[in-house]
Amino acid sequence: MMWDNLKIIDDTPAYQQIEAYIAELIKNGLLPAGVRLPSTRELAQILKVSRNTVILAYEELHNLELIRNIRGQGAFVNANLEKRTEKPGLEWLDWINEYGKSALDMVRTARKFPRQAGMISFNSLAPDESIFEVEELKRAFLNRIALEGEKLLNYGETKGYRPLITWLKRYLEGKGVDFDGKDILITTGFMEGFTLILAALTKPGQKIVCENPTHNLALNAMKLAGLDIVGIRLNEDGIDLQELEAALMPGTARLGFIMPSYHNPTGLVMTSEKRLRVLELFEKYQLPLVEEGFNEELRYSGSHLSPLLALAGKANHVVYLGSFAKILFPAIRIGWVIGDAKFIACLESIKLHRNIYTSPLDQAVFYEYLQNGKFQQYLKRAKKLYKEKYEQAIQLAKEYIPCRRIWGDGGLHLFIELDGVSAKQLLTYCYERGVLFTPGEIFYSDGSGFNTFRLSISQVEPGEMEKGFKIIGEGVRELNLYPAS
Repeated sequence: MMWDNLKIIDDTPAYQQIEAYIAELIKNGLLPAGVRLPSTRELAQILKVSRNTVILAYEELHNLELIRNIRGQGAFVNANLEKRTEKPGLEWLDWINEYGKSALDMVRTARKFPRQAGMISFNSLAPDESIFEVEELKRAFLNRIALEGEKLLNYGETKGYRPLITWLKRYLEGKGVDFDGKDILITTGFMEGFTLILAALTKPGQKIVCENPTHNLALNAMKLAGLDIVGIRLNEDGIDLQELEAALMPGTARLGFIMPSYHNPTGLVMTSEKRLRVLELFEKYQLPLVEEGFNEELRYSGSHLSPLLALAGKANHVVYLGSFAKILFPAIRIGWVIGDAKFIACLESIKLHRNIYTSPLDQAVFYEYLQNGKFQQYLKRAKKLYKEKYEQAIQLAKEYIPCRRIWGDGGLHLFIELDGVSAKQLLTYCYERGVLFTPGEIFYSDGSGFNTFRLSISQVEPGEMEKGFKIIGEGVRELNLYPAS
């Protein structure tokens, strides 16, 4: 019986698996037009799922016009399906422009090795869900809805939810940021803020300077914007200052993009001395500097290192992109841009014409959670957890993975540099054995980094980490016998 072939797994919502399975049967002609499907109760019993799960699946199929419901009779495969699919249509790929095709290619490359159920994945930089304070967030939601429910369900302000902006200003002033002449714009995560900045400051063909390697999503955004990307080599202590100055010479660059704390993908933390030198160079050549405050809250040891924005004082050439997404509730897509007030007003105008505003409900709930004093307590627990994971990862990497260098000063990931072994070949070996990681090539602006890869450790358990690192190490040793050409 065809229903026996459907095995529900834990990796995807059950109703989506049922909907996809039935849709495939219909499209392949195994469920012809007019055939009656089992009742929701019958199919729930067959598949050993709740009836509501099947109802949801049937609703999705109905929305796709693959089935129709006849009151009192049941659900039937749509009788008009064959006629509808026979109609000629547009070949949409011929209509998609170069921007769209480039975006599609980037996604296809990233999804070449999809995560499968049961895999040990070192792919995602998402935080560990086990420490999320769900009950506190529920309370924050209920409190804020009780206070402002009607207002929060209406249109919001493009600039952002004012109490949240006030809280962020106080928080960042505590890091030494001088807000004289500066302002904040709330965005839907880091990427919206970054693309707004590129839209306001650049045009295709202009040069943008960044570290090499750098944040892969930011790198893709630069490519899609048609920019000439100048990647500056990273040394053991961070960005190479001589290369940076050469790239910033008058007339050669439009702006720069830097991640000084827990750099993605290397995990390096730029020293205070080098931060000051970077600032001096951008001020000397009068160029905007975009800073991504990536994971700077996760300082495990040593004294606090001020963001470039704070070290710049009253100078207005630094634009700061912030978010708590890597440590706290990434599903609440909240980020912020801080910079010169005139520039922020420009970004606000561009945002108005793109997506109008970031969800006021999300912003208000986020604010309520932050202002009740629980965030600092959560941050202490998060630091302790990730410090333990990071120290374990360093120890296991040194023990099991033969390599030229392990990069990183902390945070949620390690960056491994191999000795003559292709990370893509290693990934193929590991993928067949149930281990997934991120090859380093996607972080490099010049196509180098073939022998590097990132290991994200935030979501893996200690036993999984050790098993996964062992498999990676075995792969390195095997491939070293047959090095990449």
